[in-house]
Amino acid sequence: MEKNWSAKQMPRQGGKLAIVTGANRGLGYYTSLELARAGAEVIMAARDGKTAADARAQILAEVPAAKLKVEHLDLASLGSVREFANRVAGAHNRLDLLVNNAAVMSLPTRQVTVDNYERQFATNHLGHFALTGLLLPLLCSAPAPRVVTVASGLAAFGRLDFDNLQSEKRYVPQGAYEVSKLANLLFMLELNRRAPPGLLSVGAHPGVASTDLPQSGLVWLHKVASQHPSTGALSQLYAAAGDDVAGGDYFGPRGLLEMYGPPKKTKVTKRALDESNARELWKRSEALTGVSFALEAKPDPAPALGSPSHRIVVAS
Repeated sequence: MEKNWSAKQMPRQGGKLAIVTGANRGLGYYTSLELARAGAEVIMAARDGKTAADARAQILAEVPAAKLKVEHLDLASLGSVREFANRVAGAHNRLDLLVNNAAVMSLPTRQVTVDNYERQFATNHLGHFALTGLLLPLLCSAPAPRVVTVASGLAAFGRLDFDNLQSEKRYVPQGAYEVSKLANLLFMLELNRRAPPGLLSVGAHPGVASTDLPQSGLVWLHKVASQHPSTGALSQLYAAAGDDVAGGDYFGPRGLLEMYGPPKKTKVTKRALDESNARELWKRSEALTGVSFALEAKPDPAPALGSPSHRIVVAS
């Protein structure tokens, strides 16, 4: 990776189909823009249809040949996640790239979703867990699929407590966000361990980017020490399209304290390396979402040359 890598150096993405969640603003908008500029067909998934349509129009004004489609997706609703996945599966026979980008941050008071789950954990982790599982057959039909899960440097402060996983006993706005972002990393690494050959599960974090994400806590930091979201998106763009990316890789800004600058390969927090916690979180997530994806190494008795050796099972 070049030290000052930028989106201009992205490999061409022509012929690829990508989904970006939270594509209507901030990091998701610039991720969609640059993937489309590189030639990918991008499904812009967002909860707010109007802002997503506006974002699509802005991209088309800059990249008239962009292939873009807006689709409604509310990650806080498992019903919406299933409906979205069904629409995508009905229209496409493969998916090359899934960017799990959308998030909510530091909600001042504890809120619950339509499924009665804490909103930050539900949106940031459970929704993306379910979405990935439901889209896994399409991903495994692509020649070189990737799943990019966007975490945060604040994941390093997250403490996973399975007796208070959704802040049922005590809610701290930023603490709940940190737990959800640690869950993103545990999921990313566990998916990499379970993935069939060819599927890359990778992660990224944007540093501190000037988005409207924080609603309490570190709002001041985003105002005084942040970078433009077009720069913040570079880490996830490299994870999505870099030609030297391996499963389990994690990317973040190379500037001071990984708060700003072009991307570099970095390390996940030690808490994300706890495989026992990752397995337990996976089991809990399957139970909470009703989405179970088993990745089993079961080669055919006489597999053809180049045929996949894994059977993909998605139960929902």
